[in-house]
Amino acid sequence: MRLGVLDVGSNTVHLLVVDAHHGAHPWPAHSEKVVLRLAEQIGPDGALTAAGADTLVRAVSMAKAAAAGLNTDDLIAFATSAVRDATNAAEVLARVRDETGVRLAVLPGADEARMTFLAVRRWFGWSAGRLLVLDIGGGSLEIAAGIDEFPDAAVSLPLGAGRLSRERLRIEPADTAPPSAQAVEELREYVDTMLDPVVKEIVDVGWDRPAGTSKTFRTLARLAGAAPSGAGLWARRSLTRTGLRQVIGFIRHIPPGQLVELEGVSAGRAHQLLAGAIVAETVMRRLGVDKLDICPWALREGVILRRLDQIGPG
Repeated sequence: MRLGVLDVGSNTVHLLVVDAHHGAHPWPAHSEKVVLRLAEQIGPDGALTAAGADTLVRAVSMAKAAAAGLNTDDLIAFATSAVRDATNAAEVLARVRDETGVRLAVLPGADEARMTFLAVRRWFGWSAGRLLVLDIGGGSLEIAAGIDEFPDAAVSLPLGAGRLSRERLRIEPADTAPPSAQAVEELREYVDTMLDPVVKEIVDVGWDRPAGTSKTFRTLARLAGAAPSGAGLWARRSLTRTGLRQVIGFIRHIPPGQLVELEGVSAGRAHQLLAGAIVAETVMRRLGVDKLDICPWALREGVILRRLDQIGPG
């Protein structure tokens, strides 16, 4: 069957269409995304702005039309932290439903962590043993750990790269000066404090293989020397804490507007890179992780796999 997944994230609205059936590898048939940076369109009152809602409605409408044109059998649509945390989420969701016919399900942070964990478990298989999965998005950080397909611990924290760039480093995409050393240190201390309540829970579960997923981790791994995307989906990639510290050491001195010139750094996320790197280094340090294996599957694949499990063979 042909499944469509519409992921309304903090940075992008991403449509992924796959050909899949129960027990088989879901093969991508089409992928398209629009960079909206919804997390940066939250007003002082915590509500998604009218302009942000307008762009979201247009993006969802276009994605629905694209999915229909590709003859999808089912379209699973969900939203993560940007919409989830907006004070006017109910109104925005109602408008999307009324104007596009698409019902966006708001995915709770812990469920986001669980779905991502499922994708990573299926990618690495049972031989990976007990897994630790880290995922840095635009609005939140997800951490999950466990031995089965359903993690023993799954947490979500408001430590997304886009959120922290805006709220803590106060970075804009076109800024011509890097953030101050004081701002960087204050961000590191803030992330440390936010991690305090969850570190023991995760460490108590334990793990054999730590893994990282998401665009942020893939970009950081590439800057630290991992294989480029052109090497293919199956190329083994990893990120060490030593390599990550070296990456932070040079990107913290580069203005946000120039980070896009680095290989593997996308224009839509360049200004979020430093905040994402600080979150990655801090969580790895707090959990005592020296090296992460990078997994190409993440939340969208987890949603697809869960849907296939629900459908069952046949």
